[in-house]
Amino acid sequence: MKFDRTIYFNEVRVTLFSGALTQQQVDGQNVILGLWEGNQTGTPMDDIRWLAYMLATAYHECAMTMWPCEEIGKGEGLHYGVADPETAQVYYGRGLVQLTHKENYDRAGAALGLIDARDPVWHPEIILDSLVAARVMFRGMAEGWFTARKLGDYFNGTKNDPVNARQIINGNDKDQLIAAYHATFLDALDLAVDEATSPVPQRTLSVALDGLGEDYNVRLSINGEQM
Repeated sequence: MKFDRTIYFNEVRVTLFSGALTQQQVDGQNVILGLWEGNQTGTPMDDIRWLAYMLATAYHECAMTMWPCEEIGKGEGLHYGVADPETAQVYYGRGLVQLTHKENYDRAGAALGLIDARDPVWHPEIILDSLVAARVMFRGMAEGWFTARKLGDYFNGTKNDPVNARQIINGNDKDQLIAAYHATFLDALDLAVDEATSPVPQRTLSVALDGLGEDYNVRLSINGEQM
């Protein structure tokens, strides 16, 4: 599944970004779309509603920047806002979905194979890398890392529930608002994928040989029309 970027960005520019996009907003969305198109999400995904909900989540969590960011206040006053005694790191919210708590940083590192200088437990700033952040979002929301709720619980063959899907990240906080963002992103994706993947009409070639021996005529037809 691929998306026509011109159609997609023309649509979201008007509906979600007040008529103008920064390069960072374009780059952030291209990272997300590119990983999806290339099947590089790290977990099976083929429901476009999942992609729309992840885009909506990133849009909300990162204040429309579509780029990994740090939690405002860096966890001050919260139990996860205190430096870990082993690593001296603070595991406040970072990324596209605001990853918090040491165990989640550890889980992300293990799932994505991040080690040494890229190990999120010892180097939590790696979650601000755009590719890492996007993969954390894909895997975390699909596999239920944050609240044990996952995308497949709300978007499947019998269910379409973008309002309650907010429970994947943060209970029912801003659930109606993010559901509205989801609908807008989904409209843009639907428009873009229809244009980018419209089927090319198939042409049937047939050849008939008239005559026997060395003398024969060739009759060529395409889609039943003799040429």
